[in-house]
Amino acid sequence: MKISARNQFRGKVARVTPGAVNAEVAVALAGGEEMVAVVTNESVNSLNLRDGGEVVALVKASSVLVMTDDSGLRLSARNSFKGKVTALETGPIHAAVTIGLPSGEAVHATVTHAACDALGLAEGVPATAVIKAPQVILGVPA
Repeated sequence: MKISARNQFRGKVARVTPGAVNAEVAVALAGGEEMVAVVTNESVNSLNLRDGGEVVALVKASSVLVMTDDSGLRLSARNSFKGKVTALETGPIHAAVTIGLPSGEAVHATVTHAACDALGLAEGVPATAVIKAPQVILGVPA
């Protein structure tokens, strides 16, 4: 599969919680983390999302928020992955940040230079990748 989303996580559907229009789909990632996606009930049916089924969770790097100090805050975002900055590449417009997770998985984010400075981002700095569940796109093997 070739797609522009830098974050591609393979896993298995852990559970599907249907709602009136949308469903929450929990995905058990290969590294042991869990990622939650919110998709339409129509997508659940058309993709045949069932417990134990293989799935790929896609997240564009621009949809990932980076946090270095939660100061005790609780967020409404369903997905929060703690790790350390393993790579920081600055470009003319934005910076590409890679957060390595303890499981060996990595989350990629793009942030502004101002955000890099404000957060004190550098390799080795503890950081958390935050992803809202509606930003997660699910795919299944054809």
